[in-house]
Amino acid sequence: VLNAILGSLYLALGATLLSFVAGLPIALYINIFRRRKSRFAAGVRLCLDILWGVPSIVYGAFGFTIMIFLGIKASLLMGTCIVALLVLPVVVRSIDEIIQLIPEGLLEASYSLGATRTQTAFRIVVRQILPGVVTALLVAFGRAIGDAAAVLFTAGYTDRIPKSPFRAVATLPLAVFFQLSSPIPEVQERAYASALILTVIILLVSVLARIISRRVSRYKI
Repeated sequence: VLNAILGSLYLALGATLLSFVAGLPIALYINIFRRRKSRFAAGVRLCLDILWGVPSIVYGAFGFTIMIFLGIKASLLMGTCIVALLVLPVVVRSIDEIIQLIPEGLLEASYSLGATRTQTAFRIVVRQILPGVVTALLVAFGRAIGDAAAVLFTAGYTDRIPKSPFRAVATLPLAVFFQLSSPIPEVQERAYASALILTVIILLVSVLARIISRRVSRYKI
């Protein structure tokens, strides 16, 4: 199941990174560059909450439809992009809730010293929310690595170790799904092993995230 382990890590890490790169500016924009309680910010939060509740199979079907329209085959890259869309609402809303805990006085003090909104966002706010961001990324990683429906049609499945982002890739959830349905006992044992490995990975990431969060919290202003 080494191919499924590596495939899951590549896909989950890539999707989490993409969602963070796209999600952090969104969260900062609706809180720093827009008023926190404005109608625009409320509308964005409502859309994100709706997207958060959409079943992952809908994202998979959406990605599969685009792939058929463009003539693209299932691959690690497509699976990563669709899973990134899946966890994007999780990342944005989590970071958004953390930013709202920052006192308005801290932002006003930064503005009074001549800092721009951009400087305040990336030099003050980002440092304050680092521990919370780690937790948000953990939640996103856990959902990304454990999802099967979104990657069933977009990432495909293969017995080979992923060597290119443009080729199909196996993941641990799909390994459990396909191997458990086999009548061969040895293959079923691989499915149980895949489930155990997936659980251990999530456990290790949870422990690591707590350690990192505690250390980063020392550098808060």
